[in-house]
Amino acid sequence: MRLVVQGPAITMAHLSHLHGLVGGHAQFMQVGEHAYYLPVPEADYLEAKAFCASQQIDCALVQDTHRLQHMGLCVMDMDSTLISIECIDEIADMMNLKPQVAEITEAAMRGELDFSASLRKRVALLKGLPATALQRVIDERLRFNPGAQAWINTCKQHGIKTMVVSGGFTFFANHVQQTLGLDYAVSNTLEIIDGKLTGQVLGEIVDAQRKADELTKLRDQLGLSAAQTIAIGDGANDLKMMAVAAVGVAYHAKPVVQQQAMYALNVVGLDGVASLLSV
Repeated sequence: MRLVVQGPAITMAHLSHLHGLVGGHAQFMQVGEHAYYLPVPEADYLEAKAFCASQQIDCALVQDTHRLQHMGLCVMDMDSTLISIECIDEIADMMNLKPQVAEITEAAMRGELDFSASLRKRVALLKGLPATALQRVIDERLRFNPGAQAWINTCKQHGIKTMVVSGGFTFFANHVQQTLGLDYAVSNTLEIIDGKLTGQVLGEIVDAQRKADELTKLRDQLGLSAAQTIAIGDGANDLKMMAVAAVGVAYHAKPVVQQQAMYALNVVGLDGVASLLSV
């Protein structure tokens, strides 16, 4: 096992205190600009975890088998994971409906609402919106989360295939795929007739189970084992795909996701996943 700590607030004093809490004969080794690891026995590290939380430092006890050189596939959520927005909320803002839609989105991400039903309910509110509003969301509001491109570049360097699987929409998922250079993209399709949204979603909804199924399907197509997979997400609908992956990372996630995920990043960007697995 190794204790991985990271964040711009880390100082040598922090590392010294953590070493005293967890012990071990080795010293912290630097693996990134603001990331360090310490080989430790498989022991209780609750004190170290509590200390790091109080100091705005991400902390994880990482299994030795979880290293980049062992991985072959990384599947990621899109909204609030790879990108900083919830696209449907921003589309709704074009119709002055953002508060109503965002409230439903937030409840769904906390796991309080059925995702498929909530998505259909939200999309129905968008009926009549010109399809040109989708491009406006990309041009004016869509931003990638810190470290997104660096993480994808790391995956490429290690031969790890990448896929975005999103409960959001193809218009945005395809843009994200092309911009970041992802290998695959799966998402929902909004019905558009005569240049306007109809308020309907075409085909099978990409919900929590579908996300898990897409991961296992691609894993098998690539001839990989479960031990070679990574899943990254932030909402309750990402939990099933994180559960079928060897490495599940909660990225700036809802509490229910942080509680169930193997690892959680709350301070650093997506490039922090590389630090978790690079030792």
